[in-house]
Amino acid sequence: MNCLWGFIIKETLQTLRDPRMAVLLFGVPIIQLMIFGYAISNEVKNIKIGFVQTPDDAYTREIASHAKASGQFIVSKVSIIASEAYQSLSRGDVEALFIPPSRGLSYYEGRGEAKAQLLLDATDLLRARGAEHYLLSIIAAPSTSGNIDVKTLYNPSLTSAFQMVPGVVCMIVCIFTIILTSMSITKEKERGTLEMLLVSPIRPYQIIAGKSIPYFLIGLVNISLIISVGMIIFDVPFRGPFLMYLLGASVFLVATLGVGILISTLAQNQQQAMMGGFIFLFPAMLLSGIMTPICNMPEFLQALAHLNPLMHFVTLSRNILLKGGSPLLFWKHFGSLLLLAIFLFSTAIYRFKKNL
Repeated sequence: MNCLWGFIIKETLQTLRDPRMAVLLFGVPIIQLMIFGYAISNEVKNIKIGFVQTPDDAYTREIASHAKASGQFIVSKVSIIASEAYQSLSRGDVEALFIPPSRGLSYYEGRGEAKAQLLLDATDLLRARGAEHYLLSIIAAPSTSGNIDVKTLYNPSLTSAFQMVPGVVCMIVCIFTIILTSMSITKEKERGTLEMLLVSPIRPYQIIAGKSIPYFLIGLVNISLIISVGMIIFDVPFRGPFLMYLLGASVFLVATLGVGILISTLAQNQQQAMMGGFIFLFPAMLLSGIMTPICNMPEFLQALAHLNPLMHFVTLSRNILLKGGSPLLFWKHFGSLLLLAIFLFSTAIYRFKKNL
C-alpha cells in the first residue's frame, strides 16, 4: 500500500510541477468555459427584418413597432415596391421580409383575398425558424394573451447559458480527462519506462491506480472550479445538493478514465493517443444533448446516445443545477452511468493486463 501511495504522489507531483501544465489543467478550462458559454447559444437575436409599409399602413407600423420593442429584431424600412423589397432579401440586407396584404403578390395578381406575407431567408434554418416564431407570436399576442397564462419553470428568463454551461462543464472535463490519461500511459511506452515499472514491485493494478487517481482528483477540482466560475460569470443557479452532484461527477470521471486507459492500450505513441481521444470525443459530444436534443435524432442514434457517459452526466448535471435534483431522474441516469463506468474501467484493466 505504501508503494501505491508513493506512486500516486509521484505522479501527482510530476503532473503539477510544470507551471505550464498547471495552467493547462486549471486555467485553460476556465477560458474555454467563458468562450463556449458566450459563443454557443441556441437563442436567435438581432434578426434583420424589413417591413414594406406605406405612410397610411397602421397595421404594419404597429407590428414593426412591437418587433423592435421585443429586442429580437433589427427593424428596417424597405421599398414599398414588392419586387424591389425582394431584392433586399436576396442581397442579404434583411433576413426576413414582412409584406402587408395591400402589397402582396396575391393582391396584384387578383388571386382572391389578399393576405400578409412573411418571407424568410432559410439559408440559416435556425434564424429563419426563430424569425417566424417570434414574429407570429407578436402578431398573435393580442388575441391570445388573455386566454393562456404561460409560466416557464426552472429557467424563467429562458437564459441560454443556464442550459449550455452545465453541458459545457461536462464536455471540458471529459476532454481533459480522456486526452491526458491516454497520453500519460503512452508516454511511458514511448520512453520505455513502462517496462521498468513492470519489473518493479508495483503491480499492474497499482500502475493503473497510480495513473488514474491523480487525474481523478484533478478532475474533481476542475469540475468544482469551473462550476463556481460559471455561477459567478453566467449567474447559473445551483439548486440541488452538492454531494449528489459530486457523486455523479465521481462516477463520470471513472468512466472517462476508463475510456482514456482503453485508448492508451490501443495506441503506441502520444500522437495516436491524442487522435484516438478526439475520435471518441467528437461523436460523444454530438450525442450528448449539449447542443442538439437527443429526441430530435433518429432512433438508432438515440439508442447509441444512451451508451454515452457524457449524455448521462449532462442530463444529471442539468437536473441537479436547474431542477434541484429530481431523485427519480438522478437515479435513472446515475445507474446507467455507473454501469457504463464499471464496464469501461473493467475493459480497460483487462486490455492493459493483456497487453503487458
